[in-house]
Amino acid sequence: MTEDLDTSKIKSWRSIITLIIFVLTNIIVLFPFDIPVYLPRWIVNGFLDLSSSMRLTPRRSRAPAESHDKQSFFVKLNFPLNFVTAPIIADLFLLAILAIGRQEVHDGTIGANNIAPYDIMIFFLTLAYIAISVDASGLIRYLAFKVLERGGKVGHRLFFYLYAFFFGLGTFIGNDPIILSGTAFLAYMTRVSSNIVHPRAWIHSQFAIANIASAILVSSNPTNLVLAGAFQIKFIVYTANMIVPVVVTAIVLFPFLLYIIFADESLIPLSIKMHELSDEAKAKAPVNPNIPNARGTAEEEEEADNEQGKSLSLEEIMNPFLDKKGATFGALIMAATLIAVLALNASSQNNDEHPVFWVTLPAAGIMFCWDVGFGWFHRHETREIAAKGRKEVEEARAEKKERKQEEESAKSSPEMIGLDRSEQYDDSGLRHRGEHIDDDSLRAGSSFGSKNPQCDSETPLSVSVLVEKEKFPEIQTPDDLAMDGKQLALTTSPKALDSRQTTDATDLEKNEFSFEENGPPTLLSLSSNLYRWLQETFPTVTVVVSHMPFPLLPFAFAMFVLVQALVTKGWVPVFAYGWNHWVNKTGTVGAIGGMGFLSVILCNFAGTNIGTTILLSRVIQAWKQIADETGIPISDRTWWATIYSMALGVNFGAFSTAFSASLAGLLWRDILQRKHIRVGSLEFARVNLPIIAISMVIGCVVLIGEVYIMRSDKPYKPV
Repeated sequence: MTEDLDTSKIKSWRSIITLIIFVLTNIIVLFPFDIPVYLPRWIVNGFLDLSSSMRLTPRRSRAPAESHDKQSFFVKLNFPLNFVTAPIIADLFLLAILAIGRQEVHDGTIGANNIAPYDIMIFFLTLAYIAISVDASGLIRYLAFKVLERGGKVGHRLFFYLYAFFFGLGTFIGNDPIILSGTAFLAYMTRVSSNIVHPRAWIHSQFAIANIASAILVSSNPTNLVLAGAFQIKFIVYTANMIVPVVVTAIVLFPFLLYIIFADESLIPLSIKMHELSDEAKAKAPVNPNIPNARGTAEEEEEADNEQGKSLSLEEIMNPFLDKKGATFGALIMAATLIAVLALNASSQNNDEHPVFWVTLPAAGIMFCWDVGFGWFHRHETREIAAKGRKEVEEARAEKKERKQEEESAKSSPEMIGLDRSEQYDDSGLRHRGEHIDDDSLRAGSSFGSKNPQCDSETPLSVSVLVEKEKFPEIQTPDDLAMDGKQLALTTSPKALDSRQTTDATDLEKNEFSFEENGPPTLLSLSSNLYRWLQETFPTVTVVVSHMPFPLLPFAFAMFVLVQALVTKGWVPVFAYGWNHWVNKTGTVGAIGGMGFLSVILCNFAGTNIGTTILLSRVIQAWKQIADETGIPISDRTWWATIYSMALGVNFGAFSTAFSASLAGLLWRDILQRKHIRVGSLEFARVNLPIIAISMVIGCVVLIGEVYIMRSDKPYKPV
């Protein structure tokens, strides 16, 4: 199928609006925000009352009558604009003004020009289920623990072992499982070491190498699937052309990371001092973290920045849980699936290719049945563990609540109110209402401030489907915890007060929209009970499904439609003519350098690396059509140099200047925030800039040598 290369279409008002909408959509993906929506209070109240009368939600707890005068007339709701909602709204708007129609929607979902979005999405999600199931078995954390044992306490050796481990594993199962388990592992590891001041070197290196490794196999990244489909590249051929530039990049990058970028002993010490695990802890049987409340109150206690908390964190990495049967079965299914996919793809003719999800969908179904069956077989054991842990957590929370009420009652007693300031503080000014700051906290520069600011993330709600669904402990109150110097190094927010502290009027509104705990069953309560039952009966399936990248579906399909709109409105041909002019002036080397630079930059400004791959694939297809119509052929060397430099750029571009350069970046950031490690946007860009620069230079130089050795100047002819 050939596209219309008429560039005069860009003069129409619909074409101009289409480009503006595309740019605005990508800006919103890069900088998501919420739109405040104000609704009259009576409408909100009426809706809540109607839903409760229909037994959809519990009844509201009514606010005292005297509080109504203090309530505002409007209720503020926030509508998120992010990488899920923005592209969908953009498509709907373009449909409304008739800028796009049935053809663009069809081509953006069913497919056009050898790009089949539905095939790509089904393949990626089904393979993702198998990979995440392997991760849920504890295999990745267990292997990381073995690497940690092997590396010992020699800092540089351990850094190399983990670097090689993440690269090797990421090559086969992709970057997402590595980020899911590897990021949490490194967060725990750097916390329980006494002389790693900041985890920057470990977490940034892991993120970079996971994305570098994902460039080798087509199945490791959805961007590779788009590219291979667009240009009808056999999976084995793709790997054969990418493996040398990627492996050389990984090898040469390592000394730069170790001796130049992170050449600081506070980041990678020569000798790592780890807290020792007690004999009692070593003797404990590891608990399946997929079971809710499996560790009881330990999950909350380990967040406290003290010796007990570090000891519990140490148990997470030094005594990891491993489901041997599940890990073995999952690894076999994963290996068999990849081999079958490669064999099917290699044996298919271009005019008779079978969808690759014909292999991955049955394989994912087998893995799902195994997880369900295994969970049902062990349901009595997992339910007992969950019930015991839940009871322990409830008792601890009730005790904490009772203690807090007693403290508040003591503070409000007449004798406490009557005390003057001199009686409330001792001579040093450190004791206030019976509280005491110890000398260690004072030396660490601790301050009684706010709840951890990292927990107030402004991450779009839709990203919560992607992020690690580990149990998130109750946030400690300001008087419960003082941060030591290491925790202060990880915290970048300067806020001294909890932003969630409210005025009396806000508290009244909050009480009005709270719900009764005891009442008749509702759809919400039944759904909650069902979900808890599923967690306790089928813990692995529940965790895997909660980790699945489902937001990728609406995002990718909406971006396919948006790019198709640029095609039909003449913008992609304009870009293709510009690229054609650049290649004619600069040749093969210019094609590699230009496409590598362009793909990395667009990852940050064109709807993540997936959106960039979709757009650039269309541009290159139009470029080929321009060459055919003008009679000036593209050489075989220049054609493949352009495609594989784009493959390098869209994979490596994930660790460039913005989290939203890839969905993996959003996932990585959110997992770190849950572990109380905040990486700011400026820090992310500052640390990654030298890494991406070195990686792209190495990869592109190796690719230049490869295409000059393996390719000729003969005109490119599709096979």
